[in-house]
Amino acid sequence: MIINIYKPKGITSFGVVKKIRKIIGEKKVGHGGTLDPFAEGVLIIGTGSDTKELKKITDTDKTYTASIELGKTTNTLDLEGDVIEKKKIPRLSESKINKVLESFLGTSMQTPPMFSAKKIGGMKLYELARKNITVERKPTQINISDISIINFNETNIVFTVSCSKGTYIRVLGKEIAEKLGTVGHLDSLIRTRVGEYVIKDSVSLDQFKLSWKSYTH
Repeated sequence: MIINIYKPKGITSFGVVKKIRKIIGEKKVGHGGTLDPFAEGVLIIGTGSDTKELKKITDTDKTYTASIELGKTTNTLDLEGDVIEKKKIPRLSESKINKVLESFLGTSMQTPPMFSAKKIGGMKLYELARKNITVERKPTQINISDISIINFNETNIVFTVSCSKGTYIRVLGKEIAEKLGTVGHLDSLIRTRVGEYVIKDSVSLDQFKLSWKSYTH
C-alpha cells in the first residue's frame, strides 16, 4: 500500500519507516523523498510490493512552505545547526523580495549542501560533515516552476515553492538571503505536496495506527 503520512518535526524519515514497520508487522517498508528531521509534512510511505512505486512518486514535483530567518546562517542551513555567520539585514520591501524570488524561476544548477543524505563515494555527506570534512559536490540541475511570498517582517520571510526532485530548500533559503544582501537559514519547512499527494489528505502516525488497528480487528 501507499500511505500519505504527515511526518512530524523531530523524527527522521527512516524513523517514520521503522514506526510503520512496527504498526503493520511488515519488513518491506520504504519512503519516497527524505524530509530533514526539523521538517514536517507529506512523507510518502510504500509497503510490500508497492515499495517499487516509490521511485515514480519521488520523481514528481514537490511543493513546500518555508520560513527563512535572516541575519544569521548556520552550518546546516537550518535552525538545528551552529551559527557560523551574522550579517546586517537590509530594509526589505515586498517588491524587492518578489523580484529576488522570481529570479529563481526556471531551470538552474544547485550544489547539494554538506549536511545532506546525498552519497559520495559510498558515504552520506552529513557523515563527512559531522567529521568537519568538506568534499566537492557536483551541482545538479533543478527546476522551480512556482515561487511566491506568503508574508514577511524585518527578520523573516515565509514563502511557498514548487520544484523538481532533488531541490534543496535549505540551499534555496541561503541563496534568497544572499540575493537580498544578507545571510539566512531555514527555521521552518513544511512539505505540502508530493506529486498528486497533498497535505490535507495526509494522516499522522497515531491516526494511521488507529485506523490500522480497526482495519485488522
